[in-house]
Amino acid sequence: MARLGCTIGLLALLLSPAAADPALPGLVRQDRMIPIALGDGSQVKLEAMVVRPDQPGRFPLVLLVHGTIPGTGEAFRVATARQSPADLLNPAVAFAQHGYAVVSIMRRGFGRSEGGFAETLSGTCDDRDYLAVGRIAAEDVTGAVAALRGEPWAEPDRILLMGHSTGGFAVMAAAANNPAGVVGVLNFEGAHGAIGPGRICSPDRLVADAGIFGRTARTAALWLYSENDRLAPPALGRRMYDAYVASGAPAQWQDLPPFGVEGHAMVPMGPADNWWPAVESFLSRLRLPTSLVVELPPRVAIPVPTPLNSACTGYFDAYVKAWTDVKAYAWNREGHCSSVTSTQRTIDDAKSEAVRQCVAAWKECALYAVGQALAPG
Repeated sequence: MARLGCTIGLLALLLSPAAADPALPGLVRQDRMIPIALGDGSQVKLEAMVVRPDQPGRFPLVLLVHGTIPGTGEAFRVATARQSPADLLNPAVAFAQHGYAVVSIMRRGFGRSEGGFAETLSGTCDDRDYLAVGRIAAEDVTGAVAALRGEPWAEPDRILLMGHSTGGFAVMAAAANNPAGVVGVLNFEGAHGAIGPGRICSPDRLVADAGIFGRTARTAALWLYSENDRLAPPALGRRMYDAYVASGAPAQWQDLPPFGVEGHAMVPMGPADNWWPAVESFLSRLRLPTSLVVELPPRVAIPVPTPLNSACTGYFDAYVKAWTDVKAYAWNREGHCSSVTSTQRTIDDAKSEAVRQCVAAWKECALYAVGQALAPG
């Protein structure tokens, strides 16, 4: 039954047309629904975005796996539904420029993926069960890998898993199953259970679960954590890493520089320059491509607002470099700001969210930039 599900999924993939993206000359960007087979024989479709070179041939495949927006109740449901595969567009473009076919997926219940939200955490904050939700998320990851290996543009035996935040935890769990074709794992700030900056539920459980995953994982991995990450603190990440390798898993650790006031936003919001050099070394060891094959034109320059505090100066640089026009930047005359370059599906959503965040923190704010241009007026 599982084999039949994979076959049906592959046919659906092949029927979906692809087109070059005028905003990303030399690359193809495509929205997809990927049917995957689950362990019980059922099938669901995961929302996905494909970014790859607009060239013939097969490319090593990178599967991007997203994080989870903290929250509860109706607000969490709305935020989860708004998540999009394009939240990880910046890393997708970086890999595609270097000769990779990249697929960013939404796990079950996130964005427009089917199946219903399946990662509800059980237990109190002091007694969280992360192992169960990690394995549920891993099922989506391994199902997507199985479906995508047959794509005519994918090299089926040169696959990287890259997860951010709870997506990092998901690829840890997936690595424990050693899925066919996967040669490397990138865990960016993998963790779970954040209920606020520096507040993680049951951290000892996360460490123990990392050790469980490490008992069977035999795929090379690189763990990367930003110095000022407060939602996945590097000290906790290092404890998880130590438990992972102590169980026998092959992995390396990499510290990343701080980003803005919250390093956890580096991967979705920041330029790839912040982390690519560390990843490049890892790719070289795996004999995977590192050379630039698609050079994109520089983004149109936007005048820097003044004044700006130091964090907002960094956010503005990241805003200008973000490879999307669905973005907005709000600020005030005291130099405070809010930058929205992901998590929103429409430009109107990005505008309203940037202003909402800025006003909530600083009371008086206005739009400064929308897309790759100054805001009207």
